[in-house]
Amino acid sequence: MELNLKRPLIIFDLESTGLNIIHDRIVEISYLKIFPDGREEAVTMRINPEMPIPKESTAIHHITDGDVADSPTFKDVAEQLAATFADCDVAGYNSNNFDIPLLDEEWRRAGVDFDWSARRFIDVQTIFHKMEKRDLAAASRFYCGREMENHHSAEADTRTTYDVLRAQLDRYPSLVNDVDALSKFSTFARLADLVGRVIYNSKGQEVVNFGKYKGKLLEDVLQTDTHYYGWVLNGDFPNSTKRVFERVFNRIQQARDQEKLQQLQEKFSGKLT
Repeated sequence: MELNLKRPLIIFDLESTGLNIIHDRIVEISYLKIFPDGREEAVTMRINPEMPIPKESTAIHHITDGDVADSPTFKDVAEQLAATFADCDVAGYNSNNFDIPLLDEEWRRAGVDFDWSARRFIDVQTIFHKMEKRDLAAASRFYCGREMENHHSAEADTRTTYDVLRAQLDRYPSLVNDVDALSKFSTFARLADLVGRVIYNSKGQEVVNFGKYKGKLLEDVLQTDTHYYGWVLNGDFPNSTKRVFERVFNRIQQARDQEKLQQLQEKFSGKLT
């Protein structure tokens, strides 16, 4: 089944120096851009991570320091990639937990403030786990009836992810062929950041989803614990989480400033009368 798209969908996969989204770097990115008219644009590029690639990571994706020595750095291609991803929805395999947050961190380091707020995210792994509960190679066997070749090659993983998503739509009539619906179904919680440290409740309020304040409204926490905001901003947290904390903190400050202004206006008005 072909995807029903209202705007382009980018399916992408990253290979990296490791699994730490804050400290590790991208060594390869491959994306498949699907247009509403069915056109496809496929691109794979190696990235110089400006750090040694651990042998454990090379053993998985087979990319060595020598393979990327003459490749552009992420900063060299950051603006180009941001323009490619602009006004597109995004899909991948385990992309909500890894690829999207890692890409966001790389953009931040390169000085690109990419706006994810209007994106719809489809995580094919989540659909797979919700429907069948297992890795991408198993998904390929189950949905497409074939073994994956070049597993852990970003290009192969990207193409297989696209094939699996279309096969999922064919297999499950209950899955709506619509990016909004697929995005909602492939997300376990409505995320305020990109990694699930802060989520939205049913009223659209930001809720802390980790640590000692898990389940508490972020706005309430920031108003009662004056050190928590600084701890997060100066801590080892993803950029997207820090942005949410800054947004809520600024909202609290604006409300306080507005309240003080109103009190001054009332006081001044009382003196005039």
